[in-house]
Amino acid sequence: MSRSQINRRPTWEVLSLVAQHLDPKTLAVASCVSKSWFTSMSSDHLWQPICFTHSSPLSNLKLTYPSVPFRRLYALGVTAAKRRFKTPSKPRISLQNLLFSIDLRTKDFPLTTIARPADELCVDLNGVFRFDIEVDYGSFPVAETLEEVEITWNVVLRGWQGVFTMIDREEKMNLRAGSGGWFSDSLPSPGCCSSEMATSGIVADLKFGFCRMRESDGKIRVDKVSVGILSVVNWRYVSVDDGLRYLQDFLLTK
Repeated sequence: MSRSQINRRPTWEVLSLVAQHLDPKTLAVASCVSKSWFTSMSSDHLWQPICFTHSSPLSNLKLTYPSVPFRRLYALGVTAAKRRFKTPSKPRISLQNLLFSIDLRTKDFPLTTIARPADELCVDLNGVFRFDIEVDYGSFPVAETLEEVEITWNVVLRGWQGVFTMIDREEKMNLRAGSGGWFSDSLPSPGCCSSEMATSGIVADLKFGFCRMRESDGKIRVDKVSVGILSVVNWRYVSVDDGLRYLQDFLLTK
């Protein structure tokens, strides 16, 4: 074979024939060889069947935007799939960094005031962001009645570097032994707190339970508190890591 034959560039027809047998990754690499190879390896007739096979929903965009190359639509589909199944990064805060402050009171007097480090609470066995708090102090006896109560739950970053209000509302509650209250508030999307409609699809969850002080005096006190973060998609508690990832956006200085 002569030197001229060896140095001769492959014709466009040969490149096109070879390209039909290449996988998407090899096509992408080959398109970086030169401008002519890019033109040959990026043609719609090569990428259309690939695009319809691997990312058919995005391929339909070609009907509305015919100028968008199939190669580009395929790349977008692959990127979207990788992002969807990408393992989220570890949260930058832990339960050791958090303090839960919970307050339940009527308009005239307190029912309970709790401030507990989150890492001292029992984590749910299923590994979700839900915590039960036994109330052995900070609970005040009151007469059994129907009362308007104020409920707040704040999460404080250790060192008093930040605070985020999970629940702050007023409700009527039946203060009876053996009964309780269950409250929830929609939480804002991270970095999007300016609009009341900017909800994240998760809610803060807070429950109270009451017990009788003595059979004779008709007084009760708070004996159990439960807090957590729920997803409205399936009404299940989010994982501890997901809860921490959510809170860090509001607690850490940007």
